[in-house]
Amino acid sequence: MSLGEVAFSYLTSLPPEDSQDKQKEVNKFILWYGKDRPVTRITPLEVETYAGWVASSTGDANKKLQPVKDFLSYVKKEKLVKTNLATHLRVKQPSTKTRARAKAAKQKPQDVLTAEDYGKLQAQLASLEEDRRLIAEELRRAAADKDFRENAPLQAAREQRDQIEARIREIQTALNTGVLVQQEEIAEATVARLGSKVTLRDMSSGKQVTYTLVTKNDANPAKSKISIVSPIGKACLNQRQGDTVKVIAPAGELSYQIESVD
Repeated sequence: MSLGEVAFSYLTSLPPEDSQDKQKEVNKFILWYGKDRPVTRITPLEVETYAGWVASSTGDANKKLQPVKDFLSYVKKEKLVKTNLATHLRVKQPSTKTRARAKAAKQKPQDVLTAEDYGKLQAQLASLEEDRRLIAEELRRAAADKDFRENAPLQAAREQRDQIEARIREIQTALNTGVLVQQEEIAEATVARLGSKVTLRDMSSGKQVTYTLVTKNDANPAKSKISIVSPIGKACLNQRQGDTVKVIAPAGELSYQIESVD
């Protein structure tokens, strides 16, 4: 099922007063990922990313995230996914290093975009513009109803229109002000090599570990120095910040997100 279909089933299953309160935040979550995306394709990392985006906006982030948590719990309850994605929808307190990076980012007048980033934004913009056209038609039909002031679908369509317009403005700003760079220009500083210090986050537990990639002779796990021929070291080698790596361990396959490469 698509994300939009599941959201519709969830909202219509709620009492009218609850549906109205939760609809805005659930719709915002749907628009963020795309209403036509299969619900099974959403990953824990994407859910965490959404939580971070909400936390960066104004207002009470936890209050805004609660309706989405309830929705994701419903998705698990209906056995549409194997894991409860709601547990990954939490607001993290930024570290000193993260706050410093955020401060530095705010001081930059322009965003850096790769050709791939630019293409994705253009595709999102085209999809949103089509959604805007369809909603405009819905609004015209709903407004033709004599009782349009009591028309709940009309109000929902208006809220969805406003959310789409806001997202379109964000994308247009990014496209107009972003600086295009070649992938190679940013890869050099983030690729993991011999001697690199790599911070990993366990995708299942959320715990972070930091290792320095060294030769086999210099390896010392007690000092967080791992060999580039070890399972983790081999998986990290030549990977970049943001990549997901998989490691085969005695307990099974483990997945890690590369948080940083220094």
